[in-house]
Formats: sequence, structure tokens, C-alpha cells
Amino acid sequence: MNKKVCVIGLGYIGLPTAALLANRGYQIHGVDVVQSTVDTINAGNIHIVEPDLDTFVRAAVNSGNLKASLTPTIADVFIIAVPTPFHKNYVPNVDYIVSATKAIAPYVKAEDIVILESTSPVGTTELVEKTLEEEAVDTSKLYIAHCPERVLPGHIMRELVENDRIVGGTTKESTEKTVEFYKTFVSGEVLSTDAKTAEMAKLTENSFRDTNIAFANELSILCDKFNIDVWELIKLTNRHPRVNVLQPGAGVGGHCIAVDPWFIVHAGGADAKIIKAAREINTYKTEWSIEKIKNVALRFEKKNGRKAKVACLGLAFKPDIDDLRESPALYIAQTLKNHDFKVLTVEPNITSHKVFEIIDFETAINDADIIVYLVGHKEFKGIRIFGKEVIDFCGINK
Repeated sequence: MNKKVCVIGLGYIGLPTAALLANRGYQIHGVDVVQSTVDTINAGNIHIVEPDLDTFVRAAVNSGNLKASLTPTIADVFIIAVPTPFHKNYVPNVDYIVSATKAIAPYVKAEDIVILESTSPVGTTELVEKTLEEEAVDTSKLYIAHCPERVLPGHIMRELVENDRIVGGTTKESTEKTVEFYKTFVSGEVLSTDAKTAEMAKLTENSFRDTNIAFANELSILCDKFNIDVWELIKLTNRHPRVNVLQPGAGVGGHCIAVDPWFIVHAGGADAKIIKAAREINTYKTEWSIEKIKNVALRFEKKNGRKAKVACLGLAFKPDIDDLRESPALYIAQTLKNHDFKVLTVEPNITSHKVFEIIDFETAINDADIIVYLVGHKEFKGIRIFGKEVIDFCGINK
């Protein structure tokens, strides 16, 4: 096995993928635009929190199979794993993909495989092909495909191998060549389709999750109005053999579920009714959570003649990771701070933040008047708090 792989983007997907492939014997040239990220990886360390990733990266670097750089190089396989956020009004932003494609254009050669792993609006893989052509690359001799990542943060290293993968090429030959590549390290089934279907499949997966979470979040709002324990309600309801209500929270975050449904809504317009409504419900749940905290804090101030100190427990978008992208918890803490509330922030998976001072759990509990559970990190579970107002948006001890 002497194939060389160039991975563009060394973030939450690119770095685990690069490290995994390097430990499978591939020569990996990783590319990132941030010098500190490149330096950290070349030292055998990691810049993100993900179980087992540190071990994989250290082994890959020590073996000589993984090197990071600011620029691409000649390779046999190119994997693009860069962010796909959106512009104002939820218009998809594929600028990073276009930039990454232009960056690799001088290095691709005949018979190379070019894979887009970034979750993308339908038609983006064709845009990669078009961009290469505009950069004077003969794409008729390339194999271009989309293979969306579909891993769960906190379990990425295992799921990169075990999960089924969907591969859709711009041509049948592109699909076949890319499937062969993934079969060298994926134990799950590698499923073949076309590029547009592969793109839509990933968007559908995340929209399905978003829609089901929206149902749970709407239930939690209604239960609050009816003075019903939503956690008990869901537990009882899920005893039905064909019902599986998900768990509510303070909203939905992350770079996938909170973003990808808008790609469908943008392209689908008025026909994407349920998907759009789910996004709006989950966004509203975050605003509703802020109002609930503010009301409790104002009642405290009226009763005690001083502003309440509010401890926000968790800033990541989900439990036991350090990823703050699109995090409703972070948004809640920032909004409270912007409204001049005294905010104490606890996030066990990061050591510093540009806006907040990160303090330990015990200090926050002792100093705060109101305790708000925003993320169900394992460090918060099983701890009972007495004599203080507690607002629990994640069912931490249910």
C-alpha cells in the first residue's frame, strides 16, 4: 500500500480521517490554513477533544505517515473536509470548498480520486468538478465523488470504521473507484449511488434528527406550560413499542443538525415545510430558554435586592465534547452576559474562552444563585444541589 492521500482541512472530521488512514499504512499529507494547528499536529498532539484521537495522531506522526502543512502536495487521493456554514438568511456558503478545490488544482493528476466529504448542498460535487475545470484541470481523467461523513462526536474513531458509508460519484467509474478506496478501511457497508443522491442523503439524515428533536423541544415547552415533568412524560410515552420520543434540550447545535436542514430549505423553498418548521422550533427553544432564565433571575433580584449570579453549566453543543460550533448553550450564556446578567461559565472540555472565564464546577455552584444545566456533561451527573434555584434543560439527573 503506497498510495498518498492529501486531506484538506484538519478539523473535527479531517484530522480523525487523516490519523486513521495514516495508521492503516497510507502516507498522509494534511493541510490546514491555521499555522498553530499544523504545528500542534506535527508535534504529535491534537487541537480538538475527541476520545482516542490523541493516540491515533501520536502514532501516525511517530510512524512518519502523517505530516501537516499549510499547502497541498501531489497525491493519489484528495479528501476535502472543510466547513460549510451559511451566509446571511441561511444561504449556503461553499466558499471554503471552492477555495480548497482551487488549492489542490495544481497538484491533481490523471487517475487521481477527488473526494468531497464536507456536508454540502445538492450540486456541490459538480461544483468541485466545474471549479477544477476552470483551473485548467482535465476532469475527464479524474474520479470525483461525494462521501459524506456520518459520525457522532465522541465516537468518531470507531464510527469512521464501523458505520456504513454512502459514495456518489459524478460518473459510474468515479463511484466505483471511490468505493474501492473506502473499502480499504471501512468495515461497514460502502453503498453506491450518484453524487446528488449522496449529498441529499446526508442532509436528509440530519433533517430527520432535527425534526424529531423539534418534536421533543415543543413537548418540553408545552409541559412547562401544563406543569408536567417532560422527562417523566417521555419515559412513559416511550414504553409504547412503536414510539421513540427523543430528549429535549436548550436548542440544537453543532455544524450538522443546526445547519444542514437550511441547505434543503434554501433549495426547496415553500415545499420544505416540515423541515423549515423544525428548524424554527429548535431555534425558538433556545430563545425560550433564555427568557425562562431571565424570568427566574429577575424574580431573584426583586426578592433579594441584587442581581443574581447565574452559573451556566456547559458551553459545548452536546455532552462530553469541546465543540462550540452553533452551540445553543454558548449563545444562551453570551446573550445573558449581553443583557448585563452576572454569568459564571463551566465547560470541563475547554480551558479558556475569548469571552468567558472558564471556572470549575465547584466554584460555580458555591458562588452562583441560580444553577442552569445547559449541557449534560458526565462531570455534572449525579450531583445534587440544595438551597439554590436549579433550571435543568437537559434532564441531567433524570
